[in-house]
Amino acid sequence: MELKVTRWKRYGHDRLYANLPDGTAVGWADVRTGDITILVAEYRDDVITVLKDHLRNNPEPVPPQKMPRMPEAEAPPLLPPLTAADDLSANRPGQSLLDKSGPGLIKRVVSQLLRRPAEWDSWRKGLAGEQRVGAELNRLERHGWRVLHSILLADKVDVDHLLIGPGGVFSINTKHHHKRAVWVGDDSVKVDHGKPAPYARKSRAEAKRVARVLEHYCGFPVPVEPVLVFVGVTDLNVVATQLSVRVYREREVAALAPLSGVLTAERVEQVYSVARHRQAWRQVLPTATRKS
Repeated sequence: MELKVTRWKRYGHDRLYANLPDGTAVGWADVRTGDITILVAEYRDDVITVLKDHLRNNPEPVPPQKMPRMPEAEAPPLLPPLTAADDLSANRPGQSLLDKSGPGLIKRVVSQLLRRPAEWDSWRKGLAGEQRVGAELNRLERHGWRVLHSILLADKVDVDHLLIGPGGVFSINTKHHHKRAVWVGDDSVKVDHGKPAPYARKSRAEAKRVARVLEHYCGFPVPVEPVLVFVGVTDLNVVATQLSVRVYREREVAALAPLSGVLTAERVEQVYSVARHRQAWRQVLPTATRKS
């Protein structure tokens, strides 16, 4: 593969980029240090060969040219060293619910005596739903995916599950509606033809928020798709126009396993290293910080 080398200087950096004929950057070298970074693993050997040759035979940097297709911005902020207390990979499915411990015994007894919907029932169903979906997602790890559960955001809201792999990143919201019929529209969800709930709209907002955090610390675009997973439903009807949120039953999340072509193995690990760090999620980033 014949690669073209161009020079890029900005934000205090001085780099040589190795580009495909169509202008796509597949690697770069720091002119000052000689360090080489591979952006596309498939071209590793060609990138190293061409950049080492330019560094060795062209002591004077090549003239500045048009910025490559994948421009580099300011170096992303660094997270502190990961500690056991900040490592979210230890979270179990439903961890945030487990940490809340559910309603106390007295509340549960009173609710049972009065025969009214119990806070305990909602807590128990929510936990069971997240555990069932979490078990299905954990099976995808053998296909090269990384899974995190119960990611607590800065405002006490949590992401039920985050799936990271070659097919991209998926922000997964679990809803347990045992023996109910569910209808999913473009922005809302109805359970047994009841009052619309904004599940779809909130899932999209959650995915955008996750993307902002990951891109802020990774320094490159991170595609995040919203997913709604329904547990225990008897019927699931999704309108034909619903294309912005993936909708599954719990056993159908395996359909994500073969997806690929979005993140390289190196970038999967980069995104996962950020996502598992509790400190990354403790601040609310403004929408304007997201790159596109």
